Amino acid sequence: MSFKMSRLLAALATAGLLVACGEQALTATAQEPGSDTACALDGMVLLDFAGPKAQIQYAEGKADYYCDLMELFTVMLAPEHKRRIAGVFVQDMGKTAWDKPSGHWIAAKDALYVVGSKKQGSMGPTFGSFSDPAQAAAFAKAEGGKVLPYSQITAAMLDTGHAAGDMRH
Repeated sequence: MSFKMSRLLAALATAGLLVACGEQALTATAQEPGSDTACALDGMVLLDFAGPKAQIQYAEGKADYYCDLMELFTVMLAPEHKRRIAGVFVQDMGKTAWDKPSGHWIAAKDALYVVGSKKQGSMGPTFGSFSDPAQAAAFAKAEGGKVLPYSQITAAMLDTGHAAGDMRH
């Protein structure tokens, strides 16, 4: 069976399970953070820092914002993360400026990530997020790193070699 066919069957099975359980698929839209929106992990004001931001929109209607993508993935890859998520969004760095990103939110699971570049976020090394494969590849060529889909991001990639107690949560 081809990889595409396997993915299609898995998606159909998931959709069938949701219908069978009587649950509605959760959907959300990204919200632009305000001038005082703080990071859910460290309280830093998002707009004070360079690099892509992220947000998780929860089913109960609340949102958590993150001042860089390393923090988002720290939360998303944590086994104890159990809240129902309606949507996860990152900024498309092919459409906004790294130094002062604004808007251009895309679904995190649809984005491509440049892992291991020399670009810095609010807390040091971070990932770049892109909707366009060519823009992601050009960024990786200019800044270093490797382009990966969401499904290939691992917790090991979050360890950038900083000393314990540095800025990662």
